[in-house]
Amino acid sequence: MPFPTDDDRDKPWLMRTYAGHSSAAASNALYRRNLAKGQTGLSVAFDLPTQTGYDPDAELARGEVGKVGVPISHIGDVRALFDEIPMEQMNTSMTINAPAMYMLALYLTVAEEHGADFAKLSGTTQNDIIKEYLSRGTYVFPPAPSMRLISDMIAYTVANVPKWNPINVCSYHLQEAGATPVQEVAFALCTAMAVLDAVKESGQVPEDKFGDIVARISFFVNAGVRFVEEMCKLRAFGQLWDEITAERYGVTDAKQRRFRYGVQVNSLGLTEAQPENNVYRILLEMLAVTMSKDARARAVQLPAWNEALGLPRAWDQQWSLRMQQVLAFESDLLEYDDLFEGSTVVEAKVAEIKRGAGEEIARILEMGGAVAAVETGYLKSALVSSLALRRRRMESGEDVVVGVNKYTESEPNPLVGGSDGGILTVDPAVEEAAKKAIEAWRADRDAAAVDRALDALRDAAKTDENLMAASLTCARAGVTVGEWSGALREVFGEYRPPTGVSGATGGGHEGSLSEVQERVRALGRSLGRPLKFLVGKPGLDGHSNGAEQIAVRARDAGFEVVYSGIRLTPAQIVAAAVEEDVDVVGLSVLSGSHMSVVPAVVEGLRAADLADVPVIVGGIIPEADAATLRHSGVARVFTPKDFEITTMLSQVVDAIEEARA
Repeated sequence: MPFPTDDDRDKPWLMRTYAGHSSAAASNALYRRNLAKGQTGLSVAFDLPTQTGYDPDAELARGEVGKVGVPISHIGDVRALFDEIPMEQMNTSMTINAPAMYMLALYLTVAEEHGADFAKLSGTTQNDIIKEYLSRGTYVFPPAPSMRLISDMIAYTVANVPKWNPINVCSYHLQEAGATPVQEVAFALCTAMAVLDAVKESGQVPEDKFGDIVARISFFVNAGVRFVEEMCKLRAFGQLWDEITAERYGVTDAKQRRFRYGVQVNSLGLTEAQPENNVYRILLEMLAVTMSKDARARAVQLPAWNEALGLPRAWDQQWSLRMQQVLAFESDLLEYDDLFEGSTVVEAKVAEIKRGAGEEIARILEMGGAVAAVETGYLKSALVSSLALRRRRMESGEDVVVGVNKYTESEPNPLVGGSDGGILTVDPAVEEAAKKAIEAWRADRDAAAVDRALDALRDAAKTDENLMAASLTCARAGVTVGEWSGALREVFGEYRPPTGVSGATGGGHEGSLSEVQERVRALGRSLGRPLKFLVGKPGLDGHSNGAEQIAVRARDAGFEVVYSGIRLTPAQIVAAAVEEDVDVVGLSVLSGSHMSVVPAVVEGLRAADLADVPVIVGGIIPEADAATLRHSGVARVFTPKDFEITTMLSQVVDAIEEARA
């Protein structure tokens, strides 16, 4: 057959890299370089203070500014972030949830300044708060007002920004938190139903326009390394979504029922050990969401090979972009119809996932839906239990992870041999610069206009008025993200969902747990009481999977575990250690703030006369930082290569014995 023309080939998916760090200006320069290299969309990573509704000078923002994304506090930052970027032509994805309404208001206001037509703006705000309660931790408000914010955004965008996806129902982080394919499909679809039901109940959208709402619901999924299972999962996802939107919501237009999803392949499945192997993992995971035409992603963003080590450099992101371009433009993938149609193997696996997901959906709906299943702790406990089973399989060797639990012999890696250690390090001066910048911003704006805008926002929040208009007024007045969120915190309150630890099962353990159990009992007998282990999450890092697994296994080993969830200040952790009279403090930090928050806890314990309580730290911590932490008094430092939890717990007992000796 003749070589196909461009008209004969399918159009490639949107190609993105998830990016942002340090400052709006630095991130803007990175975006423009990536676009020049052929990237076709933007995926904005915000730092944790922005994601959780705090300004850079807030107490909880210490050590977090600019680390895992770009700090955005007000309209001036958004102007800098999109400087010289044609917003009307750009498809922009924003990973933002609790403050999603305000970030959209800022984006629209700057687009307005660019002279952009709202009808031509395209992009996505992630805005799935339910998965934040379950896995990622950047929630702020309780479920009911959170669902209201989402409903208001959906109603506003469908009417005013029709090409915008106001929500990405995000199963991505559910898989990282332990979800099986069945759970990932079921939990995400129940979330989508909860959102659609909330929009319907709000009365803001006429019945004859409800198909337009369904058409703007998009999904953001995870693709793991089990290629066949992941590809079948996406086919099952699409078929179930088509059935639900037709049967539950009566949508007759097949185009409006189409399952539209973007994907990032599994970042937490990347390994610190032999990180070069991550290139092959990323490629295989990308194939799972691109090879099947009938279930092909509409947008793909790939992590970089070194994300288990730290923040990727521009070159690392370029490597991931080139991987997409080679597949899309050099291979013949886009020249053929679906490669798996008619496969009995694929059809059977899709049917199996659909059957299991359907049963799980029915169970959740019987509980009252996704929100009720969050509030009772059912969904969170299910994820913690599933992740415990997954870890047990890895620790036992039943699931092979190359370079981690098998084939661990390795030559020196030249990719990490340079002076930068193979990662990008954010200058600590970034945080101080951001603090000074926001002080200057507050001093230069019209304070009276800010007060009026915030008062109007509070007043509107006390009614059932759509909050987008008040948020746009705040954006134009120069209100900061922290002020917008603070005003709504006053009206809505804050929320701390169940941790899922108390209701989770440990899933069995490798044989050596009995040895740790005996050591814990023996040390407890010598003290005349059970050993107490405080597991803490300082700062704004919401990735609690590791902390929860440590808590569950420590409980099963005989420790009395104190764990109250995420987002604690060092002072709160120290106060809990004093009140609970603990024997060891374990801190989990994955956001890069370890050099700020960990020493603060160590110093706080010393000031409270608890210098004999050892501090254990786990997270994505470069070796140079680990050495500094040990020198400052930290008893043990664990990183992702330390995957055997029972072995870690044995070292925790060692640390307690050493401290008491």
